[in-house]
Amino acid sequence: MKRADSIAAIEKSLRRRFRVVETCVQIGEQTLSIVHPTSAEDLISEVDFERDERLPYWAELWPSSRTLAEFIRPLAGDRRSLLELGCGAGLVATSAALAGFDVVASDYYEDACRFARVNATRNGGGPIRGKLLDWRALPSRLERFDVVVASDVLYERPYAALVAQAIARSLADDGVAFVADPGRVGREDFLERLGSEGLAVRRRTALPFADGSVRQTITIFEIAR
Repeated sequence: MKRADSIAAIEKSLRRRFRVVETCVQIGEQTLSIVHPTSAEDLISEVDFERDERLPYWAELWPSSRTLAEFIRPLAGDRRSLLELGCGAGLVATSAALAGFDVVASDYYEDACRFARVNATRNGGGPIRGKLLDWRALPSRLERFDVVVASDVLYERPYAALVAQAIARSLADDGVAFVADPGRVGREDFLERLGSEGLAVRRRTALPFADGSVRQTITIFEIAR
């Protein structure tokens, strides 16, 4: 089976298993059509929550992901390797693929990786790779990437240390990471944790986000060794 046929089969399967919606997102001069579950609440599993308080935040297109996608799109990918931590439905991964990066979209929900692969392909950025990755149980050997990105991943305090460690383990020695955050509870702990992982914030950029009644300031942290 050809890769395009495989992605089409994955999209067909996702549409059969989920109630989905297509959201149009303007990224630069291009309008992306992102397929994702209609409601995150539909996906809540008591079993998952009891096991590790896992909630399906991946199903939403958050302001931070929209902001990071716009930030990434004009960069020169030049086939450099890029890992997204917590890819969700794949908006940022799609934007990165369109920018010319060699993208791996990771999440600890396998269906999130599937949606990301589908969305990258249907918007002309694919193919990309998907990778199941749990920050609490990182593999002993983890591929290193030129660029690591993440958006709105600091919404719980324990994630501060986990995300910092995941970046340190996956970032190439001369690589750069971009983390977009709207001011979540784990932000300050994350910034403090970076030092112990041999990382530092090189630049921070505050960007306004506005969509209807939603108004946020998204800060993008540029992080390096």
